[in-house]
Amino acid sequence: MVRRSVTVRAGFGLLAGLLLLGGCSQASSEQWGRWGLPEAASDRAVSIGNLWSGAWAASMIIGVLVWGLIFYAIIRFRRRSPGDVPRQSQYNLPMEIMYTIVPVLIIGVLFVFTYNTQNRVLAKVDKPDLQVNVIGQKWSWTFNYMEQDNPRVGAVINDAGTIERIPDLYLPVDKTVRFKLDSADVIHSFWVPDFYFKLDVIPGHTNWFDVKPTKLGTFHGKCAELCGTYHAAMLFTVHVVSQDEYERYLNGLKSKGQTGEVKVPVFVTALPVPSKK
Repeated sequence: MVRRSVTVRAGFGLLAGLLLLGGCSQASSEQWGRWGLPEAASDRAVSIGNLWSGAWAASMIIGVLVWGLIFYAIIRFRRRSPGDVPRQSQYNLPMEIMYTIVPVLIIGVLFVFTYNTQNRVLAKVDKPDLQVNVIGQKWSWTFNYMEQDNPRVGAVINDAGTIERIPDLYLPVDKTVRFKLDSADVIHSFWVPDFYFKLDVIPGHTNWFDVKPTKLGTFHGKCAELCGTYHAAMLFTVHVVSQDEYERYLNGLKSKGQTGEVKVPVFVTALPVPSKK
């Protein structure tokens, strides 16, 4: 009777698991295939995605080996009778050499792949299509579109967010964007999850990176560095649009007088009022 009860419970558990998996949408299933990553939306995502998948695969292989060794030790050296104790050894030189060399090899391989991926992701093009100067400040973001050489815009356009208003970042699809990152106060981190990329925004130290958005749509951006009380409010919305829509948006800001570059203040933790030209 007990055996039948256990069998019934196991059957119900298996059925519940199958129903749960069957209830997943196609998008969720595809995301599981990417080890939880969202669908890639930039040219840098391929390298990061490969590194992420490789790290997960390596972790799973190492986990299976460790679990196998644990269960082997449990079964092989279990006590078979009262007073039965496995043979005790002061040391085992081959095993000590193995568990010293193997972790070094694992870390070395991961380091090489990480180093190569970092170089590919941080590589810059000779001539980016446009540049956006980003300022992180407590507790929002300011975007300066450096479009003074673009005859269809003809000015530097700024858009400063506030803690009450989440700013919008417009980018043209399939155009290489060079980001210049500066902080007005503390360390922030510029992160667009769908781009598979983030980079710290450090006061007194300018960071640069290039990225090409490859997918039309609206994406979430946020600060990935715990920067203070209202860190959770440091959000922005990324709109990847056509070139024409991108320029129409900038010209709309221009008509509102949002021209001129907002620069990082010196020894001040608040942004000045944007200059208008």
